[in-house]
Amino acid sequence: MTNLPLFLLAALALVAIPGPNHLYITARSIGEGRRAGVASALGVETGTLVHIAAAAAGLSAVVAASATAFGFLRYAGAAYLLYLAYRTFRGGDDLAETRLRPRPIRRVYLDGALVNVLNPKVVLFFLAFLPQFVDRDAGAVPLQIAVMGLVLVLIGLVVDLGYAVAAGSIGGWLRTRPAFRRRQRYATSLIYLGLGAGAVLTGPTTRRA
Repeated sequence: MTNLPLFLLAALALVAIPGPNHLYITARSIGEGRRAGVASALGVETGTLVHIAAAAAGLSAVVAASATAFGFLRYAGAAYLLYLAYRTFRGGDDLAETRLRPRPIRRVYLDGALVNVLNPKVVLFFLAFLPQFVDRDAGAVPLQIAVMGLVLVLIGLVVDLGYAVAAGSIGGWLRTRPAFRRRQRYATSLIYLGLGAGAVLTGPTTRRA
C-alpha cells in the first residue's frame, strides 16, 4: 500500500486528539478504578473491530445510506448511554460501598463494546476517513480497509490504555477526598448524558469518535 505512511501519520494525529471514547474511558477509570478503565478501553476497541468488519464488508455504507438504519443506530446508542447515566446516578450515595462491590469486569468490558458499536460517529468516520487512503491498484479494497482498520485499532488501544491508567491513578487520589466521593457519580452521569446527546446530534464527520 503506497498510501500507508500517509495513513499512519493521519491516524496518529486523529487518535491523539481527545474524543468521546477517551472521555468515556476517563470517566469510567476515575469513577471505578484503573481496572475498569482498562476493561472499558478493551471493550471500546472491540467495538471498533465490529465497525472495521462492517466497513470491509460494505455494511457501513448501507447503514449510512439508510435513514432508518442510521436513525436506529443513533437512538439506540443514545438510549444506552442514558441507561448508563441512570445506572450511575442510582448507584448509591456511598462511593466506598461501590468500591467494595465493583461491577463485574466482564460487564464493564461489554458496556465499552456496546457504547462503541452503537456509536454512529464511528460508522461515518470509517466511511469518510479510510477510503481516502485506499489504493485501487494495490489489491482488494476490503482487505486494505481491514488492514488500515486494524492498525487504527492498535494505535487507538495504546492511547486508550494510556488514558485509563492515568485517569485511574488520578481517581485513586481523588477518591480519598470526601467532596469528590459525594460528587463523582453526578459528574459521571452528566458525562454519559453529554455523550448521549452527542450521539443524537451526530452528523457527517471525519473525526474519530
